[in-house]
Amino acid sequence: MALRSCVGREKSTKTLSPGVFAADLDREGLATFGDGARVRPWHRRKNRLAPAGEVRDPCEAMRSNKRPSSSSSSKGSQKTRRPFRGKPDRRGGGGAKKSAAVASGVASGRASGRAGRDSSAPSGPGVRLQKVMAAAGVASRRKAEELIVAGKVSVNGQVIRELGTRVDPDSDRITVGGKEIVPERRVYYVMNKPDGVVCSAEGRTDARGRPTVLSLLPPLTERIYPVGRLDYHSRGVLILTNDGDLAAALTHPRHSVSKTYHVKFQGRLDLAELETLERGVTLEDGTVTRPAQDVSVIRETETNTWVQLTIHQGLYRQIRRMGESIGHPVLKLIRVAVGGLTGDGLADGEVRPMSATEVYELFERARSGAPR
Repeated sequence: MALRSCVGREKSTKTLSPGVFAADLDREGLATFGDGARVRPWHRRKNRLAPAGEVRDPCEAMRSNKRPSSSSSSKGSQKTRRPFRGKPDRRGGGGAKKSAAVASGVASGRASGRAGRDSSAPSGPGVRLQKVMAAAGVASRRKAEELIVAGKVSVNGQVIRELGTRVDPDSDRITVGGKEIVPERRVYYVMNKPDGVVCSAEGRTDARGRPTVLSLLPPLTERIYPVGRLDYHSRGVLILTNDGDLAAALTHPRHSVSKTYHVKFQGRLDLAELETLERGVTLEDGTVTRPAQDVSVIRETETNTWVQLTIHQGLYRQIRRMGESIGHPVLKLIRVAVGGLTGDGLADGEVRPMSATEVYELFERARSGAPR
């Protein structure tokens, strides 16, 4: 039999009546019940018995959805967060590394902006200047920051050097190097990416001469880029747009937008290995993947197994690394859906504009708490 403590933790003692949950604590921090039993409440968050005086009334704290207060808590005892040092670069360098121009120029631009803010500079409500520049196809946001710090950007005839300046794209006149920019209309495409194409927006070919996904698009005036990545030999659904808000909504980890794949693993997977994929796989660097959903065998032969699975992460080469970790390398990888968007009806390399309904539904899946 089991006893639930005041905060809902189960301890192996004896069953008590429901009235025990309203018991008060004595000076030693113990709950005294009708039958004379004295029990120390279980500290749910710290996974240990609460010391005397630490929990005043856990039952009340549970009902008010607040953490039990501590008599010894103070500002001095609060933990301080360690500074973020950047994610390790997958190519071996530090993820926090930047070019000297960005590190020094951008930092000095921010410092000068804090030291003396020009009251006549555009500020207040609006859109950040570097975001408007990126949306207009001038450059990436990071490159736009360099241009601002270098004094090459003007708003309504005034040179702007302060990062974070906000503008109104509809009314403010923005020039870069003396040339006025006009915000692009937002466009959205879905592609059935074929094998042997690089998922990059650096041009129609990459530095090694391999074709990129941009080479499969018709001539466009807008500067678009792929949302997320598919490996060189991976195929399937790929979204291309110039809408940074949609790209952030689909790729930021907190939104956990689902991505469904058909995966061909080498060898035959047994039930335990399928359950490992569903439960979460420990990768070679110690990272444990989030649980996968809808893990099911589509087809299997004597030498390989086709599996459908849905993940809510975007780790580097995640599914291929999952296959390596369970001892079944991935032979083929096809992404069949992003959120509710599929590439049905598209041949390899074909692309089509997305409908307004499809764009809206992707935003909703990212923003809402509904199943993805």
